[in-house]
Amino acid sequence: MSQKRLLIDADACPKQALAVAQQLSGQYGWICMTYASFNHQLSGPHHITVDAEPQAVDMKITNDVRPGDIVVTQDIGLAAMILGKQAKALTPHGFIFDQENIVFQLEVRNEKARYRRGGGRTKGPAARTAEDDRRFAESLRQLMAKEEKT
Repeated sequence: MSQKRLLIDADACPKQALAVAQQLSGQYGWICMTYASFNHQLSGPHHITVDAEPQAVDMKITNDVRPGDIVVTQDIGLAAMILGKQAKALTPHGFIFDQENIVFQLEVRNEKARYRRGGGRTKGPAARTAEDDRRFAESLRQLMAKEEKT
């Protein structure tokens, strides 16, 4: 049986969430893999650098992910692809994507994009809080524990 893996879309992952993910990976004995374009200054034993093309990180993660992996991403489209490959996905804020909510999340994303194309403005993400870190840690711990049982 291969070692469990946590894959992180590090281009848009807050440093606090990355630290939590690395800590929990160590506790559970998982490999923590980070993916980022060469524009980001990240390194580590399991860091993968890709070019700066749009979607390059998403495509590399999609190609690398295996059933049973957990992926941390804010990208709803990437999360949908991950779920289709029998892996788990969650945001750095602790929202767990699943088969029941992914279609709705994709529809919301598309509606917001349509609104912006029409000249509307949508809110950006709120400033990260300690509650975000707690919720992320709790959700990630839950997914890892569930995966450990399989």
